[in-house]
Amino acid sequence: MNDQAQYFTSLGWGDVLFLGEAAVRTLGISIAAIVVGTLLGMVFGWLLTLRNTALNLSIASVLDVFRSVPLLIQLILFDSFVAIAGFPLTAFWSGTVVLSFYTAGLVAMVTKSGIESVSPSMRRAARSLGMSYAQDMRYVVWPVGLRAVLPSWIGVALSVVKDSALVSAIGYVELLRASQILTTKTQESFKIMLLIGLFYFLLSYPIARAGELIEEKWKR
Repeated sequence: MNDQAQYFTSLGWGDVLFLGEAAVRTLGISIAAIVVGTLLGMVFGWLLTLRNTALNLSIASVLDVFRSVPLLIQLILFDSFVAIAGFPLTAFWSGTVVLSFYTAGLVAMVTKSGIESVSPSMRRAARSLGMSYAQDMRYVVWPVGLRAVLPSWIGVALSVVKDSALVSAIGYVELLRASQILTTKTQESFKIMLLIGLFYFLLSYPIARAGELIEEKWKR
């Protein structure tokens, strides 16, 4: 019994620091995916509102793949494909690419809904005042639509932070993978899960709170 116990160590500050570093990596890949995915999603969402059947079908078909196929499968397939093609990427970049397009697929639908939520009468009024299409989008559609879809976007951002745990499947040492390593090392899964939950809370709460503050400011 004593011989078996010596293979495990107690959870120490070095292990907590290891989890902290993993939390930073989780935050890094999440921010990259959210920023890139949001920008792409806004463009795709805008394109989906244009009256071009061929363009709409093409974009919608591609986005449906990223929204419908489980993220874990996307990560493994993409990482394997780029390696077979002779362009291997690090786990961070493979994860960022897949998470970005996954995010873009969700944000595109949010953006489309936001643009379409602006009443036609408001847009006609803007055009009657002499605004161009670009001015209408900049000064009327985007400001009004953004307020309508902010809660949905916050939900997408929080989802991406949590879904980033799946990148561990391709070797990226984020919070989930770090917890697995420490659990094997210390066998103190309960304490580690508490720490993981705390770190995810610290990563997610600022995003949710920032969204609430922005909404409250817009309501004044």
